[in-house]
Amino acid sequence: MATPSADIGLIGLAVMGENLVLNMESHGFTVAVYNRTTEKVTEFVNGRGKGKKIIGATHLPEFVASIKKPRKIMMMVKAGKPVDETIASVLPYLEPGDILIDGGNTHFPDTTRRMKELAAKGIRFIGTGVSGGEEGALKGPSIMPGGDPSAWPEVKPIFQAIAAKVKDTDGQEVPCCDWVGPEGAGHFVKMVHNGIEYGDMQLICESYHLLKELCGMSAAEMSAVFAKWNKGVLDSYLIEITADILAYIDPETKQPLVDRILDTAGQKGTGKWTVDSATENGIPLTLIAEAVFSRCLSAQKEERVAASRILAGPSVQKITDREQFIADVEMALYASKIVSYAQGYTLMAAQAKASNWELNNGGIALMWRGGCIIRSVFLGKIKEAFDKNPKLVNLMIDPFFAGELGKAQSGWRRVVAEATRSGIPLPAMASALAYYDGYRTARLPANLLQAQRDYFGAHTYERIDKPRGQFFHTNWTGRGGTTASTTYNV
Repeated sequence: MATPSADIGLIGLAVMGENLVLNMESHGFTVAVYNRTTEKVTEFVNGRGKGKKIIGATHLPEFVASIKKPRKIMMMVKAGKPVDETIASVLPYLEPGDILIDGGNTHFPDTTRRMKELAAKGIRFIGTGVSGGEEGALKGPSIMPGGDPSAWPEVKPIFQAIAAKVKDTDGQEVPCCDWVGPEGAGHFVKMVHNGIEYGDMQLICESYHLLKELCGMSAAEMSAVFAKWNKGVLDSYLIEITADILAYIDPETKQPLVDRILDTAGQKGTGKWTVDSATENGIPLTLIAEAVFSRCLSAQKEERVAASRILAGPSVQKITDREQFIADVEMALYASKIVSYAQGYTLMAAQAKASNWELNNGGIALMWRGGCIIRSVFLGKIKEAFDKNPKLVNLMIDPFFAGELGKAQSGWRRVVAEATRSGIPLPAMASALAYYDGYRTARLPANLLQAQRDYFGAHTYERIDKPRGQFFHTNWTGRGGTTASTTYNV
């Protein structure tokens, strides 16, 4: 049998898998590849992989045998059952100490389960988020690994070599990849990344809607606005590609292609998982939840068209001072974006506490600075905030971000008011403003809510003139008894 020569193996030659293999090979690593549909292996090795240090295998035993020990095998297959099936198929050929890596968009509890099951068999497991799409996979993605910490030194040289690179605050070039934490921490952080991505995209869509409807701007005019925004505080990948999309002319109709696309959005589930995790942890992830539900509403196209003929609303009031309104929308988008990240980081803190993980918030911001879909200059400020105060409970109260929100809020409020006046839906921007106002309000009306709960269910309440932790029940009608129900959970 030939001496094993591959530094790492990869299973799953779809778009992301192929490009990761080419990325690894371009950085000097020899890669073994396997795909369940074996024709795909032959096609890749003789096509994009021709003449490169890539070993194609059409059977699992020869694939595993070609990899140096301890074997490192990365799976790029669809999340869920296919991952378990792939693990089961390769496991008989592995030895204690070998490393399996799941690089797909897996739900983090599944990663925690798999790590524990494989650890009992002596196999080290890593669940890693990979962000950046096709281009990122090929040229440098953001990589967020978590799982068995003993496996990290083995895969670190490969992962950090192929990851995107950015300059740290001291000017040193660093990879957008570092160890996140144990169990499913890597996939959890990738899930939150995707939730924030949902929020960013929805905010940009709302900005587009405002400029189109209230300013009457053409796609070309809006493209110029987004290109200008990309040179300021909103400098980011999603703003950059939005400018490109708005400028693209459909070869068939000679009109902006964006205007020919049906207004129904799909989703793969990571946004929903993020919202589920928020409700389980009691975290008000309002903006991302609205972004998820906005996609659900967009999918109800036929219902919306029918309702548009029945439900009344105000007529659109065109903006007279277009330049001022464009500046206001920029500030509304910027402030809402701050809120989105603030909520995402509070969710990460809550899950870390519940799972007993140690997450490096500044390090996560650095991993998101390059390669990934939400990469932006903005993330450098988030890293600085957490570097200054690792125990920061909410990004909004960091001095820099508190100041930015203060400067942006006048325009933010004008935008939400104008949209409401003209009946333009702003679910993400408006919920971000409501969260901001709620978070800065010392006394909310939940005292009445607690009285209601005690009235109908004897759920008890606390008093402002008594120490926290003391609970009271009132016989509100004179007809009830003195027995209280269980206390409420904050």
